[in-house]
Amino acid sequence: NTIQDVLVRKARMEGKETCWVPGTDHASIATEAKVVAMLKEKGIKKSDLSREDFLKYAWEWKEKYGGIILEQLKKLGASCDWDRTRFTMEPDLSEAVVEVFVKLYEDGLIYKGFRMVNWDPQGRTALSDEEVIHKEVNSKLYYVKYLIAGSKDFIRIATTRPETILGDTAICINPNDTRYQHLKSKKIIVPFANREVPVIFDEYVDMEFGTGCLKVTPAHDVNDYNLGQKYKLEIIDIFTEEGILNAHGQAYAGMDRFAARKKIVKDLEEAGLLEKVEEIRNNIGYSERTDAVIEPRLSSQWFVDMKKFMEKNPQVLDAIMSDEIAIYPAKFKNTYKHWIENIRDWCISRQLWWGQRIPAYYLPDGTFIVAKTAEEALSKITNHKSQITIGDLRQDEDVLDTWFSSWLWPISVFNGFKDPNNKDIKYYYPTDDLVTAPEILFFWVARMIMAGYEFRGEKPFKNVYLTGIVRDKQGRKMSKSLGNSPDPLDLIEKHGADGVRVGMLLSSPAGNDLLFDEKLCEQGRNFSNKIWNAFRLVKGWKIDEKLEGKNNKTAIAWFDARFNASLAEIEDHYKKYRLSDALMSVYKLIWDDFCSWYLEMIKPGFEQPIDKQTYETTIDIIEKLMKVVHPFMPFITEEIWHEIKERKEKECIIVEQWPGIKPADEKIISEGEIILEVITNIRNIRNAKQIVKHVPLDLIIKTKNKDIYNKFENIIKKLATINNITFNTTDIEGATGFIVKADEFFIPLKGEVDPAKEKENIKKELEYTKGFLFSVEKKLSNERFVSGAPANVLETERQKKADAEAKIKALEKSLSQLNS
Repeated sequence: NTIQDVLVRKARMEGKETCWVPGTDHASIATEAKVVAMLKEKGIKKSDLSREDFLKYAWEWKEKYGGIILEQLKKLGASCDWDRTRFTMEPDLSEAVVEVFVKLYEDGLIYKGFRMVNWDPQGRTALSDEEVIHKEVNSKLYYVKYLIAGSKDFIRIATTRPETILGDTAICINPNDTRYQHLKSKKIIVPFANREVPVIFDEYVDMEFGTGCLKVTPAHDVNDYNLGQKYKLEIIDIFTEEGILNAHGQAYAGMDRFAARKKIVKDLEEAGLLEKVEEIRNNIGYSERTDAVIEPRLSSQWFVDMKKFMEKNPQVLDAIMSDEIAIYPAKFKNTYKHWIENIRDWCISRQLWWGQRIPAYYLPDGTFIVAKTAEEALSKITNHKSQITIGDLRQDEDVLDTWFSSWLWPISVFNGFKDPNNKDIKYYYPTDDLVTAPEILFFWVARMIMAGYEFRGEKPFKNVYLTGIVRDKQGRKMSKSLGNSPDPLDLIEKHGADGVRVGMLLSSPAGNDLLFDEKLCEQGRNFSNKIWNAFRLVKGWKIDEKLEGKNNKTAIAWFDARFNASLAEIEDHYKKYRLSDALMSVYKLIWDDFCSWYLEMIKPGFEQPIDKQTYETTIDIIEKLMKVVHPFMPFITEEIWHEIKERKEKECIIVEQWPGIKPADEKIISEGEIILEVITNIRNIRNAKQIVKHVPLDLIIKTKNKDIYNKFENIIKKLATINNITFNTTDIEGATGFIVKADEFFIPLKGEVDPAKEKENIKKELEYTKGFLFSVEKKLSNERFVSGAPANVLETERQKKADAEAKIKALEKSLSQLNS
């Protein structure tokens, strides 16, 4: 949400008419589970309520908790169009869902079928493939003996799910497996069920896994079901919808599936039918919403025929691969392509009450009519119409998958189904930017693209920015179930909304996971403090209108160049959706260039005034900086904006104009880099020699370009506490020196230095520099590196070599002088 806010605030300041529609979906499975839990605390069972009564409770729950996330967004600073707030189950959006269902059904893209689905025993509903999260977990492989009918011999079968043995209706073997040719035309007895089942031969079986014999349970495994259909096997469903063994479970009836597993394993062992148990790693499907282990289940459900849908709308893939819709980072394009090319039919029905009810109406004979309303369904009945009344019609009990409303969002939020040519949908559609998480690339992003081309004939948005996943220090995904997710409101209370926003974004490049550490928010808070303190410092200066500001012209010119160069860099990051990099550029511009250098260059001495021109220029600079940082830090920037000077009521930074890019003076930037390095070297000498800051030193420069140092003379003297700057063409005896670029610098220390200690320090620095030079020379002697490296990289390495050689020469000269 911070990323969305950064984008929308930046666009707004660029003068664009921005629209960020806030909203919430009804989250069928999660919300119904919450309502059921709430009712349970009150001693009420869902099964004791009518559908209407349950929905009253659900709406009460929604009214109480549904707006919490929107209020949290306001605290975060999200500048949404709050008057446009939408909810996926409000009347207009629900009507759109029903209309779309009817249209797709009439076009042959929705069908009802009895198929194997992913079943959530806790939510007691079907799920789509995308709602199943696969995890690799520790598991067991059980080797069970099955008796060959009419014989005392056994075959061994390896299974991870012994609780499903009672649903076995065949044993399958690869026809090429020479170990089991003697089993042709034989029957096998299922343990405990004492049911004789056939041996079938099919190349589907992996001869290398387990024992090469596969138990076939058509009701509880999708591949087994396919084998069952192929060989016309009996289908025995042994589970209830809650994952409890039913009457087919015989002695284990009434037991939970996992409790039954333990009991059956124990009984197999006691009966001498369990040969061994192996520890393995197994890929298990879990419900994305309830985290319950998925149970494959045969069920009558509604589906979208996705292959047929894609044949009709090939742009869904083409738009991504051609960058008509750009994905950031681009690495997700291939992930998207793989999913589209291997797409499965979308199970859209859910066995819940909370959601949009499926618009299918059943006649007494079991046939159904798909229509928007019962009245419309009645009008569609042609046979025996006079005998059927609305009272005879029964609406389908199931509701639609939440994503079946969410996929319509870019259209439905602008009422594009109710009025396809209204001014909002014509103006805002297609939208510009979608910011979301990569784990819902298929849940939501791909399906919105599908809906866009199907219902409006064009893409729904231009850019998709996929955020990183926030994980804890152990690398685990943040989740409420693990209890490892901090409350954002607590973080905001502690570090400020701006601090939380900055701290997270500094370490959150697109598509890359972020290991959360509260220190990130602390870093963001420190940045807020830095900005505030810098502003208060400037506002605290006294102005003397008689003073001239000529001494600060170089500092102002340097920072102006740095600002323009940084702004160009920031704009480039924005265009490439590198928002973390954009923020880092803003951070360095403010913390380093403005606070650490510019303010130090121009600030007056203690209790001394500043000239009016420098003060006003600095205030203008702060205003520009506040504009640049505003998208990331809306609260402190708006506060400072109104503190800087009196503003009219509507003169808020949120609608101020974004600074225009001007050509940067590259010459003064490069000169400034040299001067800052010189000042840093002098400061380092002070620290190394333990010379206090206020003791002035002399600086002697050996250079062919005096103009740079004359231009920055006042800055060098002020920031490095230099008394005199002189130029010389010869080496200075007994002085400490350093080199920047091709120029040599000497500081006479007049006996303040211990010669022995100084020699030791120079030797250490000489040893380090020689090592550095060796590493650079090694790189430059590598033909592969030299032939493959870009020209600018090679030039940088060669410059490093030249600088190191010059530094070694100067250090050796200093050492020689100390030895003489």
